Amino acid sequence: MAFNLAQSAAAAAASVAPCKSSRRVAAPASVSMRRSSAQASSAGLRLQRQACCEPSVAPARPAMSVACRAAAEGVAAGAAAGRKSGVPVFVMMPLDTVKKCGSALNRRKAVQASLAALKSAGVEGVMVDVWWGIAEAEGPGRYNFAGYMELMEMARKTGLKVQAVMSFHQCGGNVGDCVTIPLPRWVVEEMEKDNDLCYTDQWGHRNFEYVSLGCDAMPVLKGRTPVECYTDFMRAFRDHFADYLGNTIVVCLEIQVGMGPAGELRYPSYPESNGIWRFPGIGAFQCNDRYMLSSLRAAAEAAGKPEWGSGAPTDAGGYHSWPEDTLFFKGDNGGWSTEYGDFFLSWYSQMLLDHGDRVLSGATSVYGAATTPGVEVSVKVAGIHWHYGTRSHAPELTAGYYNTRRRDGYLPIARALARHGAVLNFTCVEMRDHEQPQEAQCQPEGLVRQVAAAARAAGVGLAGENALPRYDGTAHDQVVATAADRAAEDRMVAFTYLRMGPDLFHPDNWHRFAAFVRRMSGAGSYCREAAEREARGVAQATGSLVHEAAVALRS
Repeated sequence: MAFNLAQSAAAAAASVAPCKSSRRVAAPASVSMRRSSAQASSAGLRLQRQACCEPSVAPARPAMSVACRAAAEGVAAGAAAGRKSGVPVFVMMPLDTVKKCGSALNRRKAVQASLAALKSAGVEGVMVDVWWGIAEAEGPGRYNFAGYMELMEMARKTGLKVQAVMSFHQCGGNVGDCVTIPLPRWVVEEMEKDNDLCYTDQWGHRNFEYVSLGCDAMPVLKGRTPVECYTDFMRAFRDHFADYLGNTIVVCLEIQVGMGPAGELRYPSYPESNGIWRFPGIGAFQCNDRYMLSSLRAAAEAAGKPEWGSGAPTDAGGYHSWPEDTLFFKGDNGGWSTEYGDFFLSWYSQMLLDHGDRVLSGATSVYGAATTPGVEVSVKVAGIHWHYGTRSHAPELTAGYYNTRRRDGYLPIARALARHGAVLNFTCVEMRDHEQPQEAQCQPEGLVRQVAAAARAAGVGLAGENALPRYDGTAHDQVVATAADRAAEDRMVAFTYLRMGPDLFHPDNWHRFAAFVRRMSGAGSYCREAAEREARGVAQATGSLVHEAAVALRS
């Protein structure tokens, strides 16, 4: 996730959101891994549904310049030839799309109208969180996907694809979390019995957002390991939605696998809950549960330095510190640049990479290319742009990314994705350096460039997301420039837009969004004039539908 103060104000100026974080910051950025995935046996649900409405009025096309007409004709010709000339756009669904009981959708009428409007705007599909705390809430191995089945069928009827996020984390406590969905109660009970199943900092604070990766291989959850629980959940989802995952009906286009807090492959180094962390603090290392400490001690003994195995560095400051306030992270002769610092940071980051590899191996054993071609697996990894301009990159280090001015921490991640046939999906794509607080040396543009370079070097594709809800043309311009307006081999493979809600369906915001989707679909060949003209037609044709969605989403 990526944080930003200035953009939050810009987003608020565009429209008033009904569900906001109390802080004016951006949502941390993310990286997504995808690969061709797997089919299985099916299980049906008998639900009564209504078909989604889709406007049949074609948008009018006023006269345009010769250049724009030629560009539009080129896009049309590419579409007629079956070519994907641009970058497909997906839209994130509300966090509480499915009721906490798991059996039905929240605001069903709003979802139906919203999907129809998105389809009319040219959106490829939607992303939805499939919460572990909802779908397996009743007990180990007792799954309830009824609400998600209703959404999947609704998307099929509307002609939209679905990115399904296997959300093995708690909802609540991070930027943009306007609802609370804890882990399954039976998981929380085990964590309460054994607090060392929680990530733990050097002061003993326990984090219940996600089970500590230190116990990945331990049968600590009612006789199963956490990785086995995740794999079993994904298998149950595959079996339940087999009819939507195969060649016949490719509705579920992507399975995104949660691997940490906020669904990201990282440590919970900057938790916002209870004011523990505030932007732009450097955060804190999370390796003081007994499972992590056992691994650290073994690594220190193997290195011939048993004294290095007692825990995280004690001179690394606190959650709210800045790099130069600490002995470990300061630029000149900081502990991070010593032999000990390299040992600790290498171990800490490798533990995270190993966790990602274990969970991904489980995911790809369930979703394989031979059984469900066209379905991809993805994993989110945080993009942390604050203090990026410093030598140590302290917030990235505490989150588990060994990225400094001397070392590329994203190339190992990209190579790990490549081993699984993955694609990187990175956020803060809408951010510009000058919009960020310069005193914190925030450099989102430089970070995106570094991640893109790592993806190219590893031979994996790049996809993207915006970090904050943004409805202004400036943010759209930045996304188009970064994701689409480039050589075909350097374009992003997809873009996911944060987030579906009443603000998106405000008339002015909706018009700008429709133009943005047109520009992304053209990947540089669709000029702004043509996009704006077509967007006006879309806005007119979908006016009543968009109004219905906005009103229903506010209810």
